[in-house]
Amino acid sequence: MAEFQFESGATLENVTVEYVTFGTLKYNENHELINTIIYCHAYDTDYTGVREIYNITNENDPLDENEYFFISINSLGFPDSCSPSSTGLKFKFPHYTLKDAVNFKRQFLKEKFGIEHVHGIIGREMGGYEVFTWACEYPDEMDFILVAGSGFKTSGHKYVLAKTIDNIIESSDYYNESYSSSISETLISLNVLIYPYYKSKQQLEDMTNDEIDIYMEDFVENRLTFDVYDIKYRNDALMNYDVEDKLKKIKAKSLIFRSKQDLYFSIEHDLLPLKELIKDCEIVLYESDELDFEYQNPAIVKNEITLFLKDITY
Repeated sequence: MAEFQFESGATLENVTVEYVTFGTLKYNENHELINTIIYCHAYDTDYTGVREIYNITNENDPLDENEYFFISINSLGFPDSCSPSSTGLKFKFPHYTLKDAVNFKRQFLKEKFGIEHVHGIIGREMGGYEVFTWACEYPDEMDFILVAGSGFKTSGHKYVLAKTIDNIIESSDYYNESYSSSISETLISLNVLIYPYYKSKQQLEDMTNDEIDIYMEDFVENRLTFDVYDIKYRNDALMNYDVEDKLKKIKAKSLIFRSKQDLYFSIEHDLLPLKELIKDCEIVLYESDELDFEYQNPAIVKNEITLFLKDITY
């Protein structure tokens, strides 16, 4: 994109956007794309995270790629698109909000594809934050939303975790122009801190301490390539995320998934209130030992998605 303006008024020029598309293009009589589904990826991945739904996009699956056209865009603040690390701005990068992240994708869709209304938006975890924000701020721009393992505000233990991450980063050599051993130690501490939230309650209880040590070391090692500046800005956006008072504005038909085994998102505070806060909302809550249940084992939710999409036309 030639230029992107943040809510703060800051602007960046010659903005890089990475994305992937697949599926079948369908147009109306005005030559407008009518079957587009946007995928919003999670906290620790990028546009390639759309692969999580590949196994429910086959012929006769609920998200059959013969029926829909999918676009997955690298979110604002993530490497290889417009981020503190990829621009080289580091801690001088403009601070962004979840609404900025949504506007980033909206602007790209309009400029690249001429799309101002999408059929649906799918998101998991932080991607779900974008979906809720999009549906609240621009309720006429989609027909449905599908959100898995996510929430509508950062509060309680989620805020404590985000604040702890911020304190760890701020106490490092974050504001130096170059990396140091302190930054590497910071990344290790951050990843040890968040490791439990990538497991279910049952998984952790079934593991010995030695097994936890081994898996935690692998988890940390695989994430040492993450950029601390990207993480800092991402965490700042999360700390300020709250759309609770705007959920009533959502017009899109909504389907929300959650596992009872999720350690991060609370059933009582992050899921059940949605039934009352969103006008047309269906909730699916079930037992699962895996946090990535929604897409890696689509049989669990395939019937629910099929029924949900049955009467939603484009």
